This record gives sequence, structure tokens and C-alpha cells, in this order.
Amino acid sequence: MADSVGAPTSPLVVEKRDDAVAVVTLNRPEKLNALNADVRRLLMEAFDALAVDDTVKVVVIHGAGEKAFVAGADINEFAERTAMEQRAVYTRRRIYETVASFPKPVIAAVHGFCIGGGSELALACDVRVADRTARFSQAEVRIGLIPGGGGTQRLARLVGRGHALLISCTGDFVEAEEAHRIGLVEVLVDEGRHLEAALELAGRMARWSPVALRFAKQAVNAAFEMPLSAGLEYERELFLAAFGSEDGREGVRAFVEKRKPDFKGR
Repeated sequence: MADSVGAPTSPLVVEKRDDAVAVVTLNRPEKLNALNADVRRLLMEAFDALAVDDTVKVVVIHGAGEKAFVAGADINEFAERTAMEQRAVYTRRRIYETVASFPKPVIAAVHGFCIGGGSELALACDVRVADRTARFSQAEVRIGLIPGGGGTQRLARLVGRGHALLISCTGDFVEAEEAHRIGLVEVLVDEGRHLEAALELAGRMARWSPVALRFAKQAVNAAFEMPLSAGLEYERELFLAAFGSEDGREGVRAFVEKRKPDFKGR
């Protein structure tokens, strides 16, 4: 059984599964799931709701149709904006930061085109699962721009300076196998298995304590924001907070008693 939010024709559909996994589907296949203002707004609203939903531990996001995860932003929306108007847009809350700061693990299930803003959406997720049709590109250089949603900063942290410059300065496509080799994709699967594999991975995460999942994500993210000494101290404090939580005590008791833990998220 599962609960769905959004009609089948809605540009965004959210399905909550019985295994504590939510599936967010970008549903504009006729537009290759391009991110327009309406989709970005719906995405932020969906992630805000899922953040406080105790029945959801992990989120999987993917694109409908056979051709694309997300084929970039809708360029027609900003083609006529002035520089000041675009600055105003970029100083507002954005979907990339909303996903990156989401307190629960987020998995991108990628197939087909993953371009520009679509690539940046995938980069904002915690783990990327791709099938062999996936093609990544930071194509902004082709229209005289650079990535503006994390496509230099998050990309460089994943693949290193050289690969990030190569991708950002050529606008070339990175095929799935190469994306996996350089660390842009963590899990590579056969064609058509991206969503299945992402859901299986999400289910393996969702077995565990929401407290531990949240703290693990916070600790790993801190590794890219803090010096090592500060990161280690932060990790220690999160470990002690987890140890003192109800879930931490339950997990230890269950291990000693050789039974399955009953995590409550507290």
C-alpha cells in the first residue's frame, strides 16, 4: 500500500510507501522534466512536508518518461530577465539548497538526460543511482553562463578540481560509465533499473533509526565544511547525542538481546 499526493497529470507526484520511503516524481516528460518555477515551488513544498513527516525516513527523486531525469532549467523563463531581476531570484530560497539541507537521506534515481539545473538537483542529493542511459552535463557554458545552483561547488567536492573544470568548461556530456568512474555517480545499474535500485537502497537505509540517519548525514556533510579537528569534535557530539537517544538505547538493547530493534525516531 502507498499514499500518493498529486494527480497523475500533476507536474510533481509524491508517493509514500509502506517501507518509510517516499518517491518524488518529476512529471513533465513532454518537457523532459525541465525545472520551471511551478515545479521548483512544488518541489520545495513537497520537501518541506516530507521533512516533518515521521512516516518517511528516506526520499527518492526521479523523472518520469523514458528520456530524462531533468533536462535543465526552463531557459524561456529567464531569457528576458535583467541582471537585477535574476539576482533577486537567486537570493530567494532555492530547491538546490532545500534538497541539500533536507534532514533525511535523498537518493537521485537518474536516467537519460541530466543537464544543467537537473544535474545540480542530482548533485544536491546525497546519493546518485544511475542507469547506463544517464548522460550528465553542466551545459551553461554553451549559452555564455556558468552553473549557478551548485554545479561548480558540489561537483568539485564529488569529482575533484580537474574533472569539475573539464565538465564546467566544455559543456560536454559525461556518459554514465564515466560518471561512475569519476565519482559523480555512486551506483551504476543496467538500463531501466535506476528506480528499482534506488528504492532497494532507500529501503536498506529506512530499516534504521531516523535519529542515526539524520546524524550520519549531518556528520558527513560537516566533513566538507569544517577542518578535520572541528569535524571530529562535531562527530563525537553527534555520536553522544545518538547514544543518549531512545533509539540509541533501543538499538544497543536489541543487539544484546538478539532481536530486531524497534526504532521510534526519538
